[in-house]
Amino acid sequence: MEALRASGAPVTEHAPEPMPRRWLEEVHDPAYVDEVFRAAVPRAKERRIGFPVTPHIAARVRHTNGGTWLAAQLALEHGYAANSAAGSHHALHDTGAGYCVFNDLAVAANRLIAEGDARRILIVDCDVHQGDGTASLTATRADIFTLSFHAEKNFPVRKARSDRDVALPDGTDDAGYLAALERHLPEVTERFEPDLVLYQAGVDPHRDDRLGRLALSDEGLAARDRFVVGEARRRGLPIASALGGGYGSDQRIVAERHAASMLAMAETNSTFARSSRARVNAARE
Repeated sequence: MEALRASGAPVTEHAPEPMPRRWLEEVHDPAYVDEVFRAAVPRAKERRIGFPVTPHIAARVRHTNGGTWLAAQLALEHGYAANSAAGSHHALHDTGAGYCVFNDLAVAANRLIAEGDARRILIVDCDVHQGDGTASLTATRADIFTLSFHAEKNFPVRKARSDRDVALPDGTDDAGYLAALERHLPEVTERFEPDLVLYQAGVDPHRDDRLGRLALSDEGLAARDRFVVGEARRRGLPIASALGGGYGSDQRIVAERHAASMLAMAETNSTFARSSRARVNAARE
């Protein structure tokens, strides 16, 4: 948020309400949700998550999950909105994993459909790591499609099965990555016919990322984000992004990559007419 504010771009900030417990329990094991709420997550699960689940973390993850829901609501009004946190795509049914406690993408998608804001949701995951938790949590859902672009040899070692996985070789550069996007994203969008897109916009495919194995430049990340948003918006689909991964020794540099990503998406959205709930309602009816 500091990097976004420093950019001078016109940014409207919204503070989310915490995701209600009921909606977390619709996707995650209620016993695990209770462990998180009480900050009593077993050590084995905390090791899998990668950090202790303190009362502060328990409160934070409820709000970051609420943030993805709020971003989707704002996208329905404005075409695009971003959650400046979350993208927690490794969290599973009864445990967190890979720095993820609750899976905001799966939770938000489930709630959007259950409350009638969408019939079919496409989750596009461009983090360098496969969205294994999201794939697992939505595996039986015909109304949610998971599309993951990730480094084939990166974490997790044992991959889940997304509705479509695009596993990229080490060192894939801007041209190779964009070619994969252009091959798969339009075709999936046309065939699945979603009425809302959730986008996990991790910046860890960057060539300087500490945990990435791909080789995108700053320009390549911007082109990726513009393409994903453009494919949704030119079809009149609202799209909401979540932060996702990004790792390095200088947190400011990583933060600037995230900010640049959100600004590139917002700029692309500004070239299209606004989305509206009326279009989604018409599609549902």
